[in-house]
Parts: sequence; structure tokens; C-alpha cells
Amino acid sequence: MARDLLDLLWRDHPDAPRRGTRGPQAKITTSRAVDAAITLADTDGLDAVTVRRLAAHLGVTAMALYPHIGSRDDLLVLMADAVHGRHAGPAADADDGWRDRVRRVAAADLALYTAHPWLLEVTDPRLALGPGTIAKYDRDLHAFDGTGLSDVDRDAAGTFVADFVRASARARRSAAAAVDMADLWGAWQDRLAAYVGEAYPLARRVGAAAGEAMNTSYSPDAAWVFGLDRVLDALATRMDAAPPPR
Repeated sequence: MARDLLDLLWRDHPDAPRRGTRGPQAKITTSRAVDAAITLADTDGLDAVTVRRLAAHLGVTAMALYPHIGSRDDLLVLMADAVHGRHAGPAADADDGWRDRVRRVAAADLALYTAHPWLLEVTDPRLALGPGTIAKYDRDLHAFDGTGLSDVDRDAAGTFVADFVRASARARRSAAAAVDMADLWGAWQDRLAAYVGEAYPLARRVGAAAGEAMNTSYSPDAAWVFGLDRVLDALATRMDAAPPPR
């Protein structure tokens, strides 16, 4: 019988319930199964992570695997929490301002999504209960030290940044899977201008200016720089309204 997801997440904690010692030693452990599932997701995508395929990879039956991972939904939470727990995050520097600290957190999170794109597909709210996720959450919150934000506002600010990074990572993933727009832009921009004509003068003018600046119709890097600056500007207005730190 599988343990509750909470117990599986905290399986290494001294207070976590232990499996019985009677009977034959299990061929696998939860940690081994989770590690194998992460490797499978990194290589072939999240759709490839099925209990049947994972069991075959580990050399056990699906029925033998279930007690160690719960359901497939539980397994996805275990995988994401393990990745969060291994994520070192940016180096802390108390002398840096909050903007620099938040920039580093955002960049580190973007790198995490780049290394494990399947993380974008794990949206189970139970993930927030895992030790790896809680450790990452605690570390990221320190980016707002000395800002005077209340605990509630600090949480909201962290969520605001995390949502922006997740959206940016999704856009980058879509752009990477699409055709090379830079090459198409160079080859088609003159013909496109002729097709558009004067029907949409604002779109033509702005699109031409943006295309000349980026040499493409969309640049994930340009969107990241502009968007993160705006996120920081928005947070700054809240910082100005917060009482001075004690």
C-alpha cells in the first residue's frame, strides 16, 4: 500500500513513517524511482513518464512500483519537488540591492525551466507541500530582505516574479519549437510589407521598427529584458509604499 503523498515527499525526514522491515527487501526505493522518472522526462518529455514505462525501466511490475510512488499524479509532484530541492539558486549577497537579487532569482528559475522544460506542465498545488519546494520558496523570499514588505506582500511579490518567469519560459519553449523566424523575417519582410500595404499603418510602423531592432518578429531575449524591467518597476512602487525596514 502506498504512503500518502505528504509522507512520500518527506520520506527522508526523521519523523516520516518507515516501511516494515519484514519480508524481502524491495528492489527499488521512492528516490530511485523519482530519479529515473526525472531522467525519462528530461530525455523524452513528460508524456513519456508513465507508471508502466517507468516500471519496465526499473525492472519491476507496475503493481510493485505503486507503493513507492502513489499515482502518476503523485509521481509528477515528487519529481518536481526533487528538482526544486537540487536547485542551488543564485548566490546570496546581502550587499546587493533587492533588484539585483530578484534578477538573479528570475534568471536562475529561467535556467531551471530550460534544463527541465517539463516542469512547466506540473501545476499540481500539492507541490507547495514538498521539502524541496519549501526550501526554494524560503531562499527566493530572501531576495526581498530589507524592503519593508509585509509577509503577505513578500509572498505576493515572489509569486508575481515566478509567474512572469513561467510565462517567459513557456514563450521561449514555443519559440524554440517553431520555425526560425529570423531567417523568415529576412526573406519575407519586403513581401509582407507589400501585402499589408497601408491597411494597418500603426501595425506596419511598429512592426517594422521592432523587426529592424530585433531582426525577427519576436525575440524571447528582448521580451525577457523588457518584461523583467517592468516587473521590477512595478514592485518598486510597492517598495516605496512599504514602511521602512526595522
